[in-house]
Amino acid sequence: MTLPILPTAIVGSYAMPGWLERLKTDYFARRISRHDLDEIYDAAVKAAIKDQETAGLDVITDGELRRDNMVDYFAERLPGVQIDRSSKKFYYDFYDSAVMGKLPMASMGLVQDFTFLNTFTDRVPKFCVTGPHCLTKRIRNQFYPSEEAFATDIARVMNMELKALVKAGATFIQIDEPYYSGFPEDLAWGVNVINTLVEGVEARIAVHICYGNRYGKPSWEGSYRYLFPTILKAKVQQLTLEFARRGGEDLDLFKEFNAPFELGLGVIDVKNTDIETPDMVAQHIRKALEVIPAERIHVLTDCGCFHLPRDVTFAKMKAMVEGTKIVRKELGK
Repeated sequence: MTLPILPTAIVGSYAMPGWLERLKTDYFARRISRHDLDEIYDAAVKAAIKDQETAGLDVITDGELRRDNMVDYFAERLPGVQIDRSSKKFYYDFYDSAVMGKLPMASMGLVQDFTFLNTFTDRVPKFCVTGPHCLTKRIRNQFYPSEEAFATDIARVMNMELKALVKAGATFIQIDEPYYSGFPEDLAWGVNVINTLVEGVEARIAVHICYGNRYGKPSWEGSYRYLFPTILKAKVQQLTLEFARRGGEDLDLFKEFNAPFELGLGVIDVKNTDIETPDMVAQHIRKALEVIPAERIHVLTDCGCFHLPRDVTFAKMKAMVEGTKIVRKELGK
């Protein structure tokens, strides 16, 4: 499947409906069965896919609606991680999880969810995974001598899973590493871990780096300058960064350091409910075009849309698509 110039997508998560929040929590309170919850997930994911297609997006995710948060979906599946299931009362809480010994190599079962996505869209699917650095910040390490050693073993396990995803048909995989911005001192080993994670994975690999989106609020502030030049060693094809909320000042870093990556350009602010106009989106894209050619830009939301109302999310997606069309027309594409 060939993508158009300036392909559009959400970063990963779609709006979490209030009814799904309540049903997830009902599951933890043992008021509904796992079978019922899985059927509910299937319906919610299909709806998220349909919304994205109707809005006109070129790259489609499953909306990450099966995930309570960006950690537990993976902590539950990582072999060797021990979870206290009584520690979670509300779906968005984090499990109390820990690693007590060396992680064994075993399947994480991600292929099933990718296959579901791929079955229900004829557009390019993107599958998102939380990166090892982020996971080490939420899973207690009671075995490895350092966070780096722990993250490296997570990367080895997940590398096998990414290869399984590619074998199942995945051509576009995104790694989410929001904690880089909170722990910039980890970046050197974090990039090494990313390279372990993606070694031999034959797909377009994007790394999403933001400033946090817990309850729709940023966890940190600052500039992306801390990423450079270390991030240039990452063996990935795309950096996905937020620019709508923060402005585009850091775009010049791509020019200053001659960054070889595609840019996943955040043009939609997911931390407020104001709906951007197509002209606002077009202006963001034009600014990026002063630094990076159109062939290397993907047009995205700043971060996941998890905390936005569904109607607002859909309207923002429509604006993003219409704004992109304006610039495509200006480029004669």
